[in-house]
This record gives sequence, C-alpha cells and structure tokens, in this order.
Amino acid sequence: MKSTFSAIAAVLMLGFSTAGLTAQGTEEDTIFTSFCAACHQAQPGAKGSPNERAPTRDTLKSFTAEAVYNALVNGKMQVQGTTLNDAQKRLVSEYATGKRIDPKVLALGPVVVVNRCSVEEPMRDPANGPSWNGFGNGVAGNRFQPAGAGGLTAADLPRLKLKWAFGYANVSAARAQPTLAGGRLFVASENSEVHALNPKTGCTYWSFKAAAGVRSALSVGPYQDPKGKKGYAVYFGDGRANAYAVDAQSGVLLWTRRVDEHPAAAITGAPTVHAGRVFVPVQGLNEEGRGGRDGYSCCSFRGSLSALDASTGQVLWKTYTIDESKPRGVSKTGVQMYGPAGGSIWSSPSVDAKRHLVYAATGNAYADPAQKMTNAVVAFDEHSGAVKWFKQLLPADNWAMGCEAKNPDNPACPETLGPDFDFSATPAVVKVGHRDLIILPQKSAIAYALDPDKRGELVWQFKFGEGSGLGGQWGGAYDAKQAYFGLADFLTEHPGGMNAVNLSDGKPVWHMPPQPMLCGEKRPGCGPGQGGALTAIPGAVLNGALDGGLRAYSTTDGKVLWMFDTGKEFATVNGVKAKGGSMDGNGPIVAGGMVYVNSGYGGLVGTPGNVLLAFGPE
Repeated sequence: MKSTFSAIAAVLMLGFSTAGLTAQGTEEDTIFTSFCAACHQAQPGAKGSPNERAPTRDTLKSFTAEAVYNALVNGKMQVQGTTLNDAQKRLVSEYATGKRIDPKVLALGPVVVVNRCSVEEPMRDPANGPSWNGFGNGVAGNRFQPAGAGGLTAADLPRLKLKWAFGYANVSAARAQPTLAGGRLFVASENSEVHALNPKTGCTYWSFKAAAGVRSALSVGPYQDPKGKKGYAVYFGDGRANAYAVDAQSGVLLWTRRVDEHPAAAITGAPTVHAGRVFVPVQGLNEEGRGGRDGYSCCSFRGSLSALDASTGQVLWKTYTIDESKPRGVSKTGVQMYGPAGGSIWSSPSVDAKRHLVYAATGNAYADPAQKMTNAVVAFDEHSGAVKWFKQLLPADNWAMGCEAKNPDNPACPETLGPDFDFSATPAVVKVGHRDLIILPQKSAIAYALDPDKRGELVWQFKFGEGSGLGGQWGGAYDAKQAYFGLADFLTEHPGGMNAVNLSDGKPVWHMPPQPMLCGEKRPGCGPGQGGALTAIPGAVLNGALDGGLRAYSTTDGKVLWMFDTGKEFATVNGVKAKGGSMDGNGPIVAGGMVYVNSGYGGLVGTPGNVLLAFGPE
C-alpha cells in the first residue's frame, strides 16, 4: 500500500535524468542534489527530510545495494527503472545505499532450488487437514484460526520456539504473506520468486520465477486442465499486474494473465479463489506518487476488480471503481492532465457466498473530479461483476504526493488535497449472532461495521486513534465475540497500541498501549506502529509491530502472553543471509501447530529485513 511506500521508490520519485550518469562520484552527487535532495536531503538542525513521506539519506543507507537494484528490476520501481540501462541501475543502487553490489549475488540465470526436499510429499486436498489459505484464512477474511486447524491456543504460546528460518535473497522487505494448504507452505518475495516449502523443516519442493516482484499473499484452489486432469494451483499477483496460476505439486506455470495494462498497475492484495473463479484486485501506487510533478501527465489509473477462470485465466469480467479519465487541464509547462483517477483496491477481496457478492475496499482518488466509489466498500455481483451497492465512508478524498493543501492553479494536483485516508484492509464478513456484518478498519483510525442486507448501512463505528495519511490499517481479526484492531498512526504523536471491541455494538472491551520498543529507537525506521494485519486464535490475538516484535495478546484483557524479537540475524535453511526487521502489512499465519511470519518492512515506516520465521511448541 502507498502508506508504506518504500524508501527505494521515494528516493527516485522525483525522477533521475540519465544524462551524464556515470560512475564518477562528483557526478553522482550532482545527480542526487539536483533530483533528490529537495525531498530526501535532511537540512542542518531539522528532523527527517523536507518531505515528511520521504526517507533521509541515512535511512537509505540501511538498505543493501542489491535490494535497491532488485526494486528497479523486479519491484515497485520498475517503471522508473525502464529509463535506465543495467549499468545505470547498478550505479544508482550503489550511490543511494553507499554500498557495492556483489556481482555473484546478482548473477543472471534461472531460479535455483536450494535445500531441495529429499522426499517429495504429494500435494493433498487443501480442504482436508490444517491450513491457512489466502490472506484472511478463507474467503470471508476473518483472520481467525480455530483450535482444530491451528493446533494452538493461548495456553500453548509460552512454549513456542523458533524451529527454522528461510531467507529471501536481494530484498529489503518480506511482505507476501505465506499460505499453508495441502501439507505445503507457499511463500513469495519481491525478488519475484515463489517457493513451495515443507512446513515442518523449511526444505524446498520447487521454486518459480515470476515476471516481477510478488507482494500479494498466496491463495490455493482447484483447477482442471484442458484434458480434464484435476489438480491444485497457487494463485498470486505481481508488481506488473500479472496474475498467475502455478501447479501446487510441480511448480509448473499453468497460466498468467495481465489484468491491467496501465504502467502504474500492480497487485498487492491476494487473489481470492471461490467456485472456480479468481478475484484479482489492482492498485496504482506508481502513479499516485507522481501526481504532484508538473511534468507527468496525471492521472489516468483506475482501480479495478477482475474475475478470472481458475483453470484457464480467461477474464470473465472486469469492473472499474471510478469513471473513465478525461482531459481536465493543461499545466503551465503545456502538459495535458487527466482525471478522475485512483480508487485502488489494495487488499484481498472477500466473498459473501450466501449473497453471491464479492466485497472490495477502495482507496482515495488521485485527481479531480471526486468519485462516489473511492474510500468505500463496494459489493460486486459474483457472476457478472455488476456493482450491486457501495458505501462511501469518506467522500472527496483526492490526494497525490507532492501537492499542496490548495491547488487552484495546478491541474497536476487535486484542487483541495484530501487526508489520504484510504482502505487497505479486507472487508471481512463476520457472523454476529443471527446476522452478518462487514467489518474493516481505515487509515482514519476508525473501524466500521456495515449491514450487507441494507446496502452497507452503518451499524457501528469505533474510533481507536487520530488517523494518519501514512501508515496502513491492513486488517483486523474477528472471533465469535470480539473484533481486534492495531493502530498505525505514523504521522501522529501517539502511534501504536491494540484494541478489542464488542462485535455486536462496537463498544470497547480493552485497550493496550504500545509496548516498550525492542529497538530502543536506535534504528532508522523503527517505531511503535502496529497497523499490520492481526491474527486471532482461541484466547489470543497476534500482531507484528514496526519495532520487530511479534506479540500475542490475551483476548480477555490485552495482557501480553508471549513475545519474540525478530530484529536480528538468523541462520537459514536455504543459506541466504537474512535478518528480521519491522513487521507491517500482511500478518502471521497459524496452522498445524505452527506460527509462520515474515519479518522485514524496509521503507518509509520500517526497518529492512528478509526472513520467514517458523515457530512451534518445544
């Protein structure tokens, strides 16, 4: 999501001219001063950079050069990277981090399977046995794991020990939530690699190379090939808006489909698989971050949800969240501007099987005019894609990076800048007594409960913070009685903390303030924010925080029952040098008596890391 916009992306956001880009240090310094310092060079005596959403040079130095290079080739900086040749990408990566690239690390060639499993265990039916499938552990998106499938309750947490670790090569963040299904653990990374692992030992069954970095959580479902043979596929999306189906047993590509041709389009939310269809959300961060630049023809990206055939990848329907963009003004330098734009869908959609609806939550607009389905929950017909109803919870939130509060004479920006309070959480379908509710938190630090039988009518709302344009609220967790929300609020004086509310009326049950930071404020990017997706099990709710702490809270009173500091180096089963860092975005998963979590969220709001950690009872 844009609120966790990577430091790598921000350092290049103002644009690098390729003219004169050589290996000479003086020219590199000139380039940085000319194109980047206005946002990223800290001024004497000032805290941070001139742009509160841009990292300082010191923050950039916490990344490896290989991670920056990977962002330009496979990650969210691919659009900017197209203007540079390979030598220039390497030069920029080294200059931004102050480190040298190891040629051996970035050697070209197909993905190599490391630590291959000696025994090939067959992929089983995901519907049988322990699993955590997709972002929300099922199409409803509740992020709750019962004791039978999870194999863990609150009483087991004190016995958890680290069993093994797996490293993701050449990245500064580990953001693609794993999935456990059919006896296999599926993981992915912004280095564009997807792996099938043994969940008990971490050995690798197969590895697959996508066309771009993978940040979405993974989902598993059945498919049938043209000859009638049935199997199970892993579904995911990449940073170029490609959706994939890969055979879960062999790792062989079944199909890939570009679901949006816009250069800024990317997939962050996990595809949701239901009844032979794969529902794929699309976001457009790379355009929103360029909106305030007079030289860019802003803005034309339109958020969308597509339904693909699970077996073939055929597009069954595609529905946009905003109207088609049209010319709306010319800048002072003669550049044609467009609008409306935006309405990204950052999160995994949920499915309401009872009502045959798919729910998606949208982000803000990037350009005028204001749109009715931004910052909203939208209900799509499962079969046709028609919008059955929508509930806009914050109108006229038009925001683009680099714009002023008021922009009457700058058509590159919204005339009035909104607060940037978009949704990044899945609209969870939660059963509350004899009724259903749709529940999700927003960057405004307000959680909403809507009535699906009354076209999204508001049932209750709960204010749990001040609200911040920086820092996503990636998802609550919901058990039979309570909803749980962590707080991001990065641009406020009081980020962090955990909250429990009553599901039926939204009344608070308990609040736990942020815990003492494990990093001691010594690492750039470390903080108390807790906006990452939560995970609930009987008696406890788990949260990964920006300080690198994985904590389990009592669902009764919020007391911390167990904690593990992930912010250190780990020996990995695949031999990749790895360390933990901040945790945000996708959350931990629990299945088969184990807890799996990615650590590392290098960017504006976190510290770098590149490790998957697996915990089990001693």
